[in-house]
Amino acid sequence: MSSTSGYLIRIALCACTIACIIIAGCSVPTGQPEIGSDLSGDLVVHFIDVGQGDSILIEFRDRTMLIDAGERGMGERVIAYLEERDVERLDVVVATHAHSDHIGGLADVVSAYPVGRFVDAAQPHPTATYENLLVLVEELGIPYTAAERGQAIALDPDLEILILNPTPQPLGDINEDSVVLKMTYGDISYLFTGDAGNPAEESMAEAGLDLDADVLKVGHHASRYASSAEFLAAVSPAISVIPVGEGNDYGHPHEEALERLEATGSRIYRTDLDGTVIVATDGQALTVTAGGAPAATVTAGATTTAPAPTAPSSGVYIADLDLRDERITVTNAEETAVNLTGWTVTDEGTRNTYTFPIFTLDAGADVTVHTGTGNDTATDLYWGRETPVWNNDGDLATLADANGTVVSTMER
Repeated sequence: MSSTSGYLIRIALCACTIACIIIAGCSVPTGQPEIGSDLSGDLVVHFIDVGQGDSILIEFRDRTMLIDAGERGMGERVIAYLEERDVERLDVVVATHAHSDHIGGLADVVSAYPVGRFVDAAQPHPTATYENLLVLVEELGIPYTAAERGQAIALDPDLEILILNPTPQPLGDINEDSVVLKMTYGDISYLFTGDAGNPAEESMAEAGLDLDADVLKVGHHASRYASSAEFLAAVSPAISVIPVGEGNDYGHPHEEALERLEATGSRIYRTDLDGTVIVATDGQALTVTAGGAPAATVTAGATTTAPAPTAPSSGVYIADLDLRDERITVTNAEETAVNLTGWTVTDEGTRNTYTFPIFTLDAGADVTVHTGTGNDTATDLYWGRETPVWNNDGDLATLADANGTVVSTMER
């Protein structure tokens, strides 16, 4: 048995007994550089610009917590940001889920800093990035907690951090089983959603959880499959922050999600347009700075005039990869139809290749490529394989144009 497998077994045995995460006290220097004009408060949350990925630094008095660290190669950017903040220790590190745009940079970070506790969604996903991270956490002797709804992270007695997702019986999808946290200080609350989408949102609502929050980290980079109107009504955020990469392959943020966010009256920030976004509070009011601009004060619970939404990046991209049902969905976010004739879809290691027949994907349309047999239509194409292509334990889909240029990838 590998060390990773043994570690996961121990996690499963102890997860049911965990009622509260106790964090050992250790401080970082209190003298910190200015982060923006009039931007102040005991609680400072930094939505770090790491391109198409998430990384969030939380500072509360002398304690620190990091949620995710972006894609592989972004670890050094996160470390540089922490160094600018004079961070010397991370009391808690949270891996919301195993996708590389969230955990890819974590190995560099946990290698560079003492970590008090590592909190993980703990959903099986045997990619090398995730397995290597778990091995590293074990080798470094970092206390490990498998997140579960109902637990609390005890960072400071004056700060409440509750785990709202995943459930004891996971939904069975890496995104939907993301760690979702609600953090409350005084009258102000933040909701951090990872890549949770509509099924996770429905699960939390049906459980009767209090989702109301002043600051929302928008789920799944503002994908159309997250931030439902019902969920946003329950949250009613004054500020919404979308971590998203400029010109990303997925077309994030999707226009439908932006329209739903705008309808709430929330003030919307995007890391692709605004750079790093910092939201601070003293427990009563919120101040925000983005891209080094002067801080703006936002009244919690009050609606504001949101900036006009920006159209999503155009392009053809992989919108979904269902490993168990053996299908991949490709979306055209262009304003015109795109000829996909000769384009290819490959799995990890290019062991299997599907080549599109003569086919044009209309503007704003989706097409699903099924592994099995069937009759091709405008919305469904069939690979014609008698055996599975996608590895249920984790795989990488790559979409390339007729010239062989990679235009989109998705790892599940």
